Amino acid sequence: MGLQETWFMLIAVLLTGYAVLDGFDLGVGVWHLFSKGDLERRTLMKSIGPVWDGNEVWLLTGGGAIFAAFPSVYATVFSGFYLALMLVIFGLIFRAVALEFRSHDESIGWRAFWDRAFSIGSMVPALLFGVALGNLMRGLPLDESMNFTGTFFTLLNPYSLLVGLMGFCFLAAHGAFYLVVKTEGELAAKARKWGGLAWRLALGLFIAVLAYTSLGQAHLLTNFKEHGILLIAPVLALMFVLLTGFSNKPGKEIRAFAFSCLSIVFIMVSIAVSIFPNLVRALNDPALSLTVSNSSSSQLTLKTMLILALIGMPFVIGYTIWVYRMFAGKVRIDEEGY
Repeated sequence: MGLQETWFMLIAVLLTGYAVLDGFDLGVGVWHLFSKGDLERRTLMKSIGPVWDGNEVWLLTGGGAIFAAFPSVYATVFSGFYLALMLVIFGLIFRAVALEFRSHDESIGWRAFWDRAFSIGSMVPALLFGVALGNLMRGLPLDESMNFTGTFFTLLNPYSLLVGLMGFCFLAAHGAFYLVVKTEGELAAKARKWGGLAWRLALGLFIAVLAYTSLGQAHLLTNFKEHGILLIAPVLALMFVLLTGFSNKPGKEIRAFAFSCLSIVFIMVSIAVSIFPNLVRALNDPALSLTVSNSSSSQLTLKTMLILALIGMPFVIGYTIWVYRMFAGKVRIDEEGY
């Protein structure tokens, strides 16, 4: 395995880590407006308060890795998805500001505004990240200079919207299962119902995406056909999705959340397997696709980055583990703020 393939895998790991960790943050935001009263909403915010900013480091690191390892991909994707990415960035900004500002004033109007900002700022990225993945799986229209030749509405095709809705429902369920672990009493029971509803929708959409892919996106099946052992990834994904729903019962909340994490991991692994060796498939002409070999940086750059990554990643992983251990347990509101 060469350096290009290694960096493809490392970027997949970083984006998968983001999907699992910040995924439940976004999911909590989806349900924020469904909670009732100031106490419940503060509890939801406090459940992710110590960890949300650290979780976003995985996205920043993944984006930086794409920029350094595959600069052509970064240029093509970030220019093609420009409007969608701006919506995601504004959503993440409003979500972060809402977390910090909501409790600075006790007026009903002030808190209502930031409640909406927090929830909408979570829903928009939760949907658009999935739409972006759907487009990368389907392919983008590219010219000979590797430039995206479509428009914003090109990205809103049926397949990508279906993948986006699936991702939205999975993250909503993921956030609800996290809330069941972190909260108590009536709120935990309510979160369990939210998780069950979102899980049923996610399961139906997951099956629909599998069917649509098999019938209309045959190029995504090539690696699975050539290497049958790789089918274990989508099979495990489906298995863990089912186990998540079956574990959504009182006393099994940690198991349900763990299975939810594994569901997302193996869905992301399945996507990575399906698109490899492409990073951006050219919809109009596969010969114009950006692959791990024709879009990477020099061998020296990839080698230097790998050394830095091997030094830095243990610190990121260690810090993440420490934070989650430090703030383990149920959330209790004992003061203002989150």
